[in-house]
Amino acid sequence: MIMMLVRPTTARLSQVLPRCRRNFITLPDLSAFAPGSSEPQRYKERKVLPYTQKQLYDVVSDVASYPKFVPFCSGSRILTHPPKQTSDGKQVVEAELTVGFLTFKESYVSTVKCIPNSSVEAVASSSTPLFKTLSTIWRFEPSRAATPNSTLVTLDLEYAFANPLHASVSSAFFGQVSKAMVQAFEERCRRVYG
Repeated sequence: MIMMLVRPTTARLSQVLPRCRRNFITLPDLSAFAPGSSEPQRYKERKVLPYTQKQLYDVVSDVASYPKFVPFCSGSRILTHPPKQTSDGKQVVEAELTVGFLTFKESYVSTVKCIPNSSVEAVASSSTPLFKTLSTIWRFEPSRAATPNSTLVTLDLEYAFANPLHASVSSAFFGQVSKAMVQAFEERCRRVYG
């Protein structure tokens, strides 16, 4: 019987075996989560509603009642009592709003500037941890429609989340949430004014 001794060689396995690469975990492209990557999202809607400018203004400017009807708004607190009057006739208040969805819950402060029966503008403070930018402007103008006491309502909404993950998730349903918000204000008018 012949015995053969096999000496270990210095050859590596990678030189002997064909190269096989197998990824056990495929990581997603994370470039969307890079700082500064979230661009503001914009939404604009113009609509004629069968309510007076005053009625619409009263519903939109009543920030304290938002938790009753605004989607995802779970809390509202007016921080400025009474509202400040500016020299150009605007009423200004600071309001803290709390928004929540599933287990997510955050609060932020907005400066709300109101021109009675004409417009409501809310801008989140720059110190908010939730938004890089948040601006909502409602305008109420007399309508040229044949319906008496109707008003042309314009909503301009712009926001960008500070957290890139929130921004990425929100981009998937931004349009639906914006429309739901407008519908919530319309429904509130129906409940209040019939």
